[in-house]
Amino acid sequence: MQADKYVIKVNGNVLRPSVLDVLVNIQDSSPLLEKVKPRKARWSVRASEVSKKTFNPIRALVDSMKLEPNPNKPMIALSIGDPTVFGNLPTDDEVTIAMKNAIDSGKYNGYAPAVGYQTSRDVIAKFYSCSEAPLEAKDVILTSGCSQAIELCLAVLANPGHNILVPRPGFSLYKTLALSMGIEVKLYNLLPEKSWEIDLKHLESLIDDKTACIIVNNPSNPCGSVFSKAHLKKIIAVAARQCVPILADEIYGDMVFGERKYHAMAPLSTTVPIMSCGGLAKRWLVPGWRMGWILIHDRKDIFGKEIREGLVSLSQRILGPCTIVQGALEQIIHRTPQEFYQNTISFLKSNADLCYTALSTVPGLRPVRPDGAMYLMVGIDMKSFPEFQSDVHFTERLISEQSVFCLPATCFEYPNYFRIVVTVPEDLMLEACNRIREFCEQHYQGQEGSQDLECDK
Repeated sequence: MQADKYVIKVNGNVLRPSVLDVLVNIQDSSPLLEKVKPRKARWSVRASEVSKKTFNPIRALVDSMKLEPNPNKPMIALSIGDPTVFGNLPTDDEVTIAMKNAIDSGKYNGYAPAVGYQTSRDVIAKFYSCSEAPLEAKDVILTSGCSQAIELCLAVLANPGHNILVPRPGFSLYKTLALSMGIEVKLYNLLPEKSWEIDLKHLESLIDDKTACIIVNNPSNPCGSVFSKAHLKKIIAVAARQCVPILADEIYGDMVFGERKYHAMAPLSTTVPIMSCGGLAKRWLVPGWRMGWILIHDRKDIFGKEIREGLVSLSQRILGPCTIVQGALEQIIHRTPQEFYQNTISFLKSNADLCYTALSTVPGLRPVRPDGAMYLMVGIDMKSFPEFQSDVHFTERLISEQSVFCLPATCFEYPNYFRIVVTVPEDLMLEACNRIREFCEQHYQGQEGSQDLECDK
């Protein structure tokens, strides 16, 4: 048949192509084939569903805000949770020396195991291990910052269609990661009148058969709160009754003020499996070094082999943690003097106290005293500022008039508040508070002495 001229022969055998494009001899083609015109190719490149579902509330809101500072006043940014921005909080010399030694050794220039070097994981395990919650190297996974640690935990615990419980107000990354994975986010309330403790009844009411985990952030971003041992035990009791694991975001662990004491969650639980996420970023003041970790606490073997193997598999997608920092971990952990931590905390507490005291008497504002981390939340009595439609509008005008940039708490799912970062130099902290006072006094239209704010729960 005429059509046989257009088959492909390999070693004398007929091979009919499975692709559309076959080279033919046009001169030998039949009239029928001459009438067939090839379809014109069209570009069709579309963004993935994951990218469409990825949404960063802080970035989206800040990008949409009118950030036009007063040209007559230098900008004071109280919005960025990066302690290195102003240069007043350098890391300790021993930390820097450890990095230099790791580089000079020439031992850490190649690929490391996906979960991190065995020796480096052993260092972290021994540092955080205690009799109530023992750890070994096999219980530690090193990650590219605490953010990746949280991402891996969510990815191994939840499937699309599952839900996770997230604090409100809370760090926006939890929602950003979850929604990109097709995981539903349920927000449980924190109570400002109780120093941002969890509303335990509300928390438990949100749990159903699709709840994959409860995220507990302590000390808290954005609240600066630190939970007592008694409150943490009540949270664990809820998780135990409902058989739901806990993802403990403890990146600000030990960054607590005054007599307040930090308690990690894992040593308080004998039954509930807990994944604790931490890293070097905050306590050692090196967020750009991207070193985090997951500590797997599972004394009843509830996670079992499957969850651990799942974490390893997820780690193998991209080799994340920096090998140089891994090589420096032992010296960083063991040689950083206690005085460095104490000085950092002392500075943060002093700034937080200064800010709280200064803003407590500002008409229309109610700061909530922090007990740790690097933040302070301030409530706005919106009825006293009728010309502002929202906390976003309030903070936009604060920028345009006073060149003070605070994040509106709408970023943290908690309108009518704003967050202040207390890592700036003391003179700038004082200047910022004075500008905020001037701004509020100019726009305040409430009744004198009326400082009671309605808590948005």
